[in-house]
Amino acid sequence: MTKLSVNLNAVAQLRNRRNLPWPSVVEIARIVLDAGAVGITVHPRPDERHIRRSDVFDLVNFLRAEYPAAEFNMEGYPSGAFLDLVAAANPHQVTLVPDAPEQATSDHGWDFLAEHDLLARSIADLKAPGRRISLFCDPDASPAAIAAAREVGADRVELYTGPYGACYANSTAAVEALSDLAATARAARAASLGVNAGHDLTLSNLPAFMDSVPDVDEVSIGHGITADALVFGFAEAVRKYLGVLQQ
Repeated sequence: MTKLSVNLNAVAQLRNRRNLPWPSVVEIARIVLDAGAVGITVHPRPDERHIRRSDVFDLVNFLRAEYPAAEFNMEGYPSGAFLDLVAAANPHQVTLVPDAPEQATSDHGWDFLAEHDLLARSIADLKAPGRRISLFCDPDASPAAIAAAREVGADRVELYTGPYGACYANSTAAVEALSDLAATARAARAASLGVNAGHDLTLSNLPAFMDSVPDVDEVSIGHGITADALVFGFAEAVRKYLGVLQQ
């Protein structure tokens, strides 16, 4: 079954609107893990506009003490500061994204061919026992690009599903977007890469995605699940997403 990792960036961003300690990312992590999520994802950006460096270590300490089997996934651009933070936090998975510091959110995958040397160096630095490396990947990446992702040492690619998520009002475009994602996933598996996915996946569009792109190892969902949590509560929102994944 495809696993669910819950991204807590939106929770942290809500907390940061006030100089107050709630909502607590640690408490929300506890709720979503108790509801069945297998892990937690964070993307600590340099300006700390949502997840802060202190949150990373609060979550690490919490997971080690109370949920040692849960997965901790850290996303980020491979700057020196991010590599140092990964070394200190020692997450189970690192997802490298090509984001500039000023970006509001991830909006494209790596150019695996052009960024070959950067990625190879970064992955060599990040490799550690029990840790896998995933690379953010455009939904229409070519087989040559996927081969390059494998060559630099990645264990998985994470399919950028944002363009598919943007098709909520255009069913024809959604079918085309799913076709691209399915082809890229097939190329990744042919290259012996695992497949993750994330960005703008919702209860409405996740079923069609799962039907079109089978055998996805893990989805990372933050904005959509947080929006649904405003209606259903976080525990029930997680259970609803797991229900889709279990089908």
